[in-house]
Formats: sequence, C-alpha cells, structure tokens
Amino acid sequence: MASRGIRDRFRAQMRQEVKQMALRQLAEGGPAALSLNAIAKELGVSGPALYRYFAGRDALLTELILDAYADLAAALEAAPPRLFELAAAYRAWAVGEPHRYRLLFAAPLPGYDAHDDRLVAAAHRAMTRVIEVAGPGPEPEPALARQLAAWSAATGPAVALRAVTAWSRLHGLVSLEIEGNFRSMGLDPGLLFDAEMRELDRMISN
Repeated sequence: MASRGIRDRFRAQMRQEVKQMALRQLAEGGPAALSLNAIAKELGVSGPALYRYFAGRDALLTELILDAYADLAAALEAAPPRLFELAAAYRAWAVGEPHRYRLLFAAPLPGYDAHDDRLVAAAHRAMTRVIEVAGPGPEPEPALARQLAAWSAATGPAVALRAVTAWSRLHGLVSLEIEGNFRSMGLDPGLLFDAEMRELDRMISN
C-alpha cells in the first residue's frame, strides 16, 4: 500500500509538472506551440513515457482548459454577488492570465473537440455566477427561448438571455483589452471598462 501511495503521488506530481510546462508553452507561443515531445525532453524522459500521464496533446489541452475554467469560476464565486464586482473579478482574471483566457474562448487547435461534456459543464459553472446576478430581461422570441431554456433550464429563458447578453459585452470588452486594441486607440482600458460596466448595470437594473 505504501508503494502504491508513493506511485500515486509521483504520478500527480508528474502530471502537474507537465501542465506547468504546457502553460509556459502556451504563454510563449499559443496552443500551436504545445508539444509533448518538447515537454518530455525538458523533463529528461522519452516522448512515449508521457503517454502514461496524458493520452495525447488533446487530452493535455482538455485538462488545461478544465483547470482554467475552474480557476475562473473560483474567482467569480469569490466576488460579491453584484455585477460590477463580478465583472471586475472576471476582468482581473483574464488580464492576469491572458494565455489561459484565450484558451477558453478561441479555437485551440484544428480538429479539437471543444464541446466535450466536461468542458460544457465547466463553462456552465463559470456562467452560473453571471446568471445569478443578471435577473430577468425581456422575454426572447420563441425559437431563441427554446434554445435558452435547453441551455439553462433552471433559470428560464428571460434570465438566461440577460446573462448571455451581459457576458457577451463583458467578454468582448476584455478580449479587446488583452489583445491591446484599446491601447492602440489611445484609450485607457480601465476607464473604458468602468464606463461600460456602469452602462450594463443600468441596463440590467431597468
């Protein structure tokens, strides 16, 4: 039993080291730079040896995305249940972890299945906090209402629509910021964020 415990700890440690190296690759070159062979070389093991810990590059990528969703959700869950504070927590996480944020909302690699059930569940957990503070909006037209009800059956389509609308504006603003678009326009991203969130808060409060 003791030897099994040692093996389990070693496996967990190795998986964590691989993920940390993969995150460094992502930060330096994006998803296309992710290479199990390069990680194996840095660890001083053979490429095939890493397949004991991850089935392949896509499996490693999925683990990184799940971790990122979990960390984003934790940041949102720690924020006060008010839109401005929630949005500030979202922005702080994205700006602090831009390579991980891009991993969540951009196609990581050609052919990668981003609709894995685990990824969908992880994304929904992150959205739950937004849903909680959104409140109901106007009733959507029937076709959209059915889609929203299927996505978030517990809240109803009016709340789900308001949450998706709020998230879309927040995501667009943050994405433009981390890509440097506002700086190139001579705009302070923080001031623009505050103004946009006040406007969004007014929209949701009405």
